[in-house]
This record gives sequence, structure tokens and C-alpha cells, in this order.
Amino acid sequence: MDAMTLLHERSSMGKLMGPAPSREQLEAIYCAALRAPDHKELRPWRFIEFSGEGLDRLGELFAEAEFREDPKATDECLNSARMKPKRAPMIIGVVAKVNPDVPKVPKIEQVISAGCAAHGILLAAHALGLGAMWRSGKYAFDDTVRKGLRLGDDDELVAFIYIGQLGGRHKPIACHDSEDFVERWD
Repeated sequence: MDAMTLLHERSSMGKLMGPAPSREQLEAIYCAALRAPDHKELRPWRFIEFSGEGLDRLGELFAEAEFREDPKATDECLNSARMKPKRAPMIIGVVAKVNPDVPKVPKIEQVISAGCAAHGILLAAHALGLGAMWRSGKYAFDDTVRKGLRLGDDDELVAFIYIGQLGGRHKPIACHDSEDFVERWD
């Protein structure tokens, strides 16, 4: 697949199944992520792999977050939270490991760099014939989840990338007119 086709055709895949990516595939995925723009070469990224029992542990964190938000949450609600990580055989958490003391590299640049690393993961997964979906949602911003993942005060959980084998058809790619998004100052 050439680069332009990859960039034009990548789409999120919500239906994923096992097996999880192989070690070789993950190495290629991480190599792509590590090419993200990186002002002053801070490498402000950290990746957390969740698979097997790790998905169960993440599900418990999600359930704990639900319970802390609403101590009257039903068992059904808590079990639903526990099952969310099971939508894929692997999740890669992308963390912006922010260093607030670097002159000329504000926090937002470091977070955006981690976001670019997450996008690299999505592109590499697609190039390898895998499915992937960027999810965040309330758990990415929840203090219970942040603490459970040992995030620092300045760190940001940028994405949960659900990744696995294609479990369904790609939905049609929406066509957008670039003119709707471009302002020109000639």
C-alpha cells in the first residue's frame, strides 16, 4: 500500500477480534508511533499495552471509576464498564508524558505530539492489515483511571487505541470537500 492510499483510506474499525497483534507487528507499530513530530526531542510518549488479564484489570479500573462517580451504580452498569476493554484483544494506552519545565515546548505541544504518535499507531495498524479504533471517552479523563495507570499530574491520557484483527467490514469512508476546511490568505 502506498503512503497516499494509506492516508486517504485509513478508517476506524469498531469490530475487532483476536488474536492480538504479534510482537513483530507491534514493533512496526511502535516504530511508526515514534516518528511523531517531537520539538526538542523530548519523546513525550508512553505506551501501555493491555491484553489478556491486563484487559480485566483495566475493566476493573473502569468499574471503580463508575462506582466512585455513582456509588449507587447498578451491577449491570458496573459490569458494562468492566466489559468495555473486551471489545478488542489489545488496547494500547497512549500517554503524553509531559515535562512542564522545558522552555519553548508548552504542554499542548507535548500532548499533540503524543496524539501524533497515536495517529501513527492507527496508520501502521491499517498498513499491516489490522483494525484499530481510537477511543477516549470519560475514562481517559477520570481521576481513578489516571491514578490506576500511575499518570503524573501533568500527564494526559491521549487515547485508548483498540487494536486487533478485522472483525467486520469497513464502513464506507466519508467523502469531504477540502474546500470546506481551508481558509486561504493569499
